[in-house]
Amino acid sequence: MCASVRRSGRPRNQRDREADHDPQSRRFPRFEYQPLAALKIEWDDGPHANLVTADVARELERATLGSGAVAQSIGDADKAMASAATKIEATYQVPFLAHATMEPMNCTVHMRWDACEIWIGSQAVARVQAMAAKAAGLPPEKVIVHNHLVGGGFGRRLEADGAVRAVEIAKHVDGPVKVVWTREEDIQHDMYRPYWFDRISAGLNEHGRPVAWKNRFAGSSVIARWLPPGFKDGLDPDSTEGAIDLVYDLPNFHVEFVRAEPLGIPTAFWRSVGPSHNVFVTESFIDELAAAAKQDAVAYRRALLDKSPRARAVLDLAAEKAGWGQALPKGSGRGVSLQSAFGSYQAYVAEVEVSKQGTVRVRRVVCAVDCGTVVNPDTVEAQIQSGIMFGATAALYGEISLKSGRVEQSNFDTYQVLRMNEAPAIDVHIVKSAEPPGGMGETGTSAIVPAIANAIFAATGKRLRKMPIDAGVLKQAA
Repeated sequence: MCASVRRSGRPRNQRDREADHDPQSRRFPRFEYQPLAALKIEWDDGPHANLVTADVARELERATLGSGAVAQSIGDADKAMASAATKIEATYQVPFLAHATMEPMNCTVHMRWDACEIWIGSQAVARVQAMAAKAAGLPPEKVIVHNHLVGGGFGRRLEADGAVRAVEIAKHVDGPVKVVWTREEDIQHDMYRPYWFDRISAGLNEHGRPVAWKNRFAGSSVIARWLPPGFKDGLDPDSTEGAIDLVYDLPNFHVEFVRAEPLGIPTAFWRSVGPSHNVFVTESFIDELAAAAKQDAVAYRRALLDKSPRARAVLDLAAEKAGWGQALPKGSGRGVSLQSAFGSYQAYVAEVEVSKQGTVRVRRVVCAVDCGTVVNPDTVEAQIQSGIMFGATAALYGEISLKSGRVEQSNFDTYQVLRMNEAPAIDVHIVKSAEPPGGMGETGTSAIVPAIANAIFAATGKRLRKMPIDAGVLKQAA
């Protein structure tokens, strides 16, 4: 997995030996070579040699047929469902996703007999120190970590595997070692956003209003691995955020989480964690309910927000600024999404254009946000813009697939990201608020995905319940 190793190529002298004991030493190597490329390796493909993505999806689907840990239960959803005038059921799926950080994973390590010094960009420095110390066989206080700007974290740099690999190599090298992952190694040996499968249903009364809501979803628990004490009673708080405590008035509500770990696939936090999957499902499904009730998507949501004035305010603002209800050319559509996550409220309206070939162009995104007291409006706007680009990439292109036990994607030609010429116009409107500050680093990533999916439905009449967007399916609908 380690692409290149840098080290000094000259003979060692007295100054080198003295520098070994100088914690202020900042000398770096002069030459580069690539030992990994020179190795001739015969691989044992192991027990998962024939694993394909369909196997993972099948296991998760099967898991949703059983029962799970109850994340939230209000009223009696089964009883309300039985007496509902209309019943709607659907299944949703989201794929494994790589982080594709702007700066590939890298770490510089200088191992000495009694200490270890590390230069890295990390979101969890104490974790790097602890795991590097274990790999080096040293007490943590003998490991010094110099943290730098992360060059793109997105959850990937909450992990310390890159530092561990660098330490393992540095133990065999006399002098500082810099380990850099190639983009191919970065994508094919990432720790991925979990694959999720949802089985969701709702019951509507004679006026189209939801009287029952049930959701059971299955996937990996990152918290159970990363922070075991945080996984209690079968529940992962990161995995359930965005699926429970919804802003809508749903009198009978039941959500279950089924932990199902995919064989051989390491999973990790991915920007916006649970909401990156849950908001897509809940906001797409609430759109389905509006369509089944033959009601406007914004008006339908608004009628369910009497107990959530902050959510209603951002919804109204986004709809107004986006020109909701105004006519669009054929093949174009607007979609809305609403979320409460990370202590902030956001409403998005996405405007898309779908070609006859089924390709989707996101033309414009309008966002209204209430994140409480705003310290720096420019930062809020920048985080939303960044989140939209990250989330839109996932909606349009993002997928890590498996074939014969290996990841099929390897670089940006096969794991595409949104290009500069594809970037939509983005309008951000911040609500003035005296509420406590909420989070902004992750919210935009999750809210944009259902807005795009709902806009595609408005443009084509085709409901997308699986990401990323399938141009072939939309071509048939065009």
